Amino acid sequence: MSKIIASAAIRGAYTIVDRAEADVKRAIDAYGPNSEVAFPNTGYYLPVIYGILGYKVQKLADMEHVIKVSRNLLPQPVKENHHLPYLGPILDAGMATFFAEECIEAIKYIDNPAVYVPGEDPRGDNIWLGAADDVIMRKRGVEFVDGTAPGFAAMLGAPEDPAVAEKIALELQEKNLYVFMSADTGGKTMSQQLVDRSVQIGWPTRLVPFGKDVSSTVFSIGFATRAAMSFGGIEPGDYRKILIYNKDRVFAFGITFGFVSDEWYANGAGCINYGFPIITDTPTPQILPTGVCTYEHVVSNVPHENIVSRAIEVRGLKVTVSKVPVPVAYGPAFEGERVRGDDIYLEAGGGRTPAVELVVSGDMNSVTDNKIEVVGPEITDVKPGSQLPLAILVEVAGRQMQPDFEPILERQIHHLINYAQGIMHIGQRDIAWLRVSKQAVDKGFRMAHLGSILHAKLHQDFGKIFDKAQVTVYTDEAKVQEILERARALYKQRDERIAGMTDEDTDPFYSCLLCQSFAPNHVCVVTPERTGLCGAYNWLDCKASYEINPTGPNQPVKKGAVLDARYGRWKGVDDFVAKASRGTVMTVDAYSIMRNPMTSCGCFECIAAILPLCNGIMTVDRDTAAMTPSGMKFTTLAGMVGGGNITPGFVGHSKYYITSKKFLFAEGGIKRLVWMPRALKEEIRERFNQRAAEIGEPDLLDKIADETIGTTEEEILPFLTEKGHPALTMDPLF
Repeated sequence: MSKIIASAAIRGAYTIVDRAEADVKRAIDAYGPNSEVAFPNTGYYLPVIYGILGYKVQKLADMEHVIKVSRNLLPQPVKENHHLPYLGPILDAGMATFFAEECIEAIKYIDNPAVYVPGEDPRGDNIWLGAADDVIMRKRGVEFVDGTAPGFAAMLGAPEDPAVAEKIALELQEKNLYVFMSADTGGKTMSQQLVDRSVQIGWPTRLVPFGKDVSSTVFSIGFATRAAMSFGGIEPGDYRKILIYNKDRVFAFGITFGFVSDEWYANGAGCINYGFPIITDTPTPQILPTGVCTYEHVVSNVPHENIVSRAIEVRGLKVTVSKVPVPVAYGPAFEGERVRGDDIYLEAGGGRTPAVELVVSGDMNSVTDNKIEVVGPEITDVKPGSQLPLAILVEVAGRQMQPDFEPILERQIHHLINYAQGIMHIGQRDIAWLRVSKQAVDKGFRMAHLGSILHAKLHQDFGKIFDKAQVTVYTDEAKVQEILERARALYKQRDERIAGMTDEDTDPFYSCLLCQSFAPNHVCVVTPERTGLCGAYNWLDCKASYEINPTGPNQPVKKGAVLDARYGRWKGVDDFVAKASRGTVMTVDAYSIMRNPMTSCGCFECIAAILPLCNGIMTVDRDTAAMTPSGMKFTTLAGMVGGGNITPGFVGHSKYYITSKKFLFAEGGIKRLVWMPRALKEEIRERFNQRAAEIGEPDLLDKIADETIGTTEEEILPFLTEKGHPALTMDPLF
């Protein structure tokens, strides 16, 4: 252990704990000991403190205990002579640093509730986002689960040259990593450097500006800690499992620019607790032996052109990057990029013009691989700010190709196009919306490159099921209308095909074990009438996935004997779940919320919960931040249900499942639904009304309360009574 690192880290920890103690005293004097403390819209209190200590900080007075714990963790300063170069005390100092920094940052929210911008995007007058709320955590955490985001880089400070900052950020984005930015170097921050160079920052582009102070580094660690509790199902206070989980599953590292202060050393020591190594661009001392981290702990003096690759190597992170033949950067990090206003060169769809996307299969002789055509005007034929109709027709052929696979391939068009820097794509089918930025056009992007992207990526991701792919991009209005009519007829046929399938007539079902990378005991069983709880996988998707990758996360599950038709229980499914969950889950009821509801990893679109007073069930989606009649917000409910847990009375599910005939069939289905957020009601209104009419309750949706009626059972019960909601006359839930 370097004496210099030990001395600096311990000094930095003392400085930060002293600051936190002073802030706590000042805040208690100013606001009182019972003043509430929280990071906005989170259910994990102050997450590092809660995760590591199991201690809930709910009011300012609770911080006094945290300060005492932090002081007890601080080792004696390193002596000039006969110092003890042990890693353990340094790690304790690092953890004390994080506890203290969470107190500092929480008090900032009390001093000024607008200190950080809520949501995913910075504003022009304030670029700092602060702690991620639980909606962001769940939404972005899914990307860590499915491998879309292999890890994150915690960046402290800024390089001297803003162009270097942009280059490093782009390299990290191209490797699909999140970039969490904090602290400044001589007054310069990497976040501001990127803004000054017209680089979009925020959660959608994975360039996240947490804060200017070094204390905001703790938001990165809070994100990692919450991942362990939310997706890993680890109980608060089980610090050993949380730290091991992060070392093994959350692939993160720190990069520092410029002078490393004592406070930075202290934060670095805290990161090492989690198995996150530190890479610097300055000649600081190093910690090269392995131990807590997978490989080296601190590597220094790395040139900027090598710093990303060196960091990935030291962390032991495997990153797969595929080169796509387009003149702009390409990768999932650009999926959330927005093209707005004066930046738009070309727009298609989105209600402005007709737009449609279609994948069809043909015979081997009718498809020419890598044939890419543009029928109609190219980008170079129109002026900036123009609008064009658009139809993208992808024709595929192969011996393994089946008509059932067409919509699976078609669904990929959205994100595959969106991965190109400077290209914004929203929607699918005949509600697609495309924008191409001026910057992308300046770099040489053309409409033909849409075909290049789809040909390359579909071959790469789905090459096992087809041999040839050709793409035609239509911008001629008459041709677009022709494709649009053809597409709508095919969409109707496809919808009728999946809608006509039933669980009774289908065998096998399919598993989805994708989320076991984060929730090791979770097993999702997908049936024709019960989609995956994340909303991203239906039975046909899983079938296609298995055809493509027979050893992948989607495996056929033979139903076996029917054990309980009402609850949705089969012998073969129970056997599979018991094996796949390593004996943690022995049985599941696919159609029940009360007995043995299916486990959840944390990726669910919605959570259903019982409301005993109303003899009914509510459901809330992840985009709803308000309180619900269960007495809990979505974030709190998610903490109970996620992590591979079976929690009778609560279950995660997809939005689409709400209108399935098998939705909570054991408890009476949608007639039990007594509360939903208004936005969710509107989103599913058409499908819901169709299903309600089928069961003889055509006006059921109007009998379901929402937040405009009330957010407690006592508030909504009179409304349900007045409307004659059927749940009130059904058999008791208990």
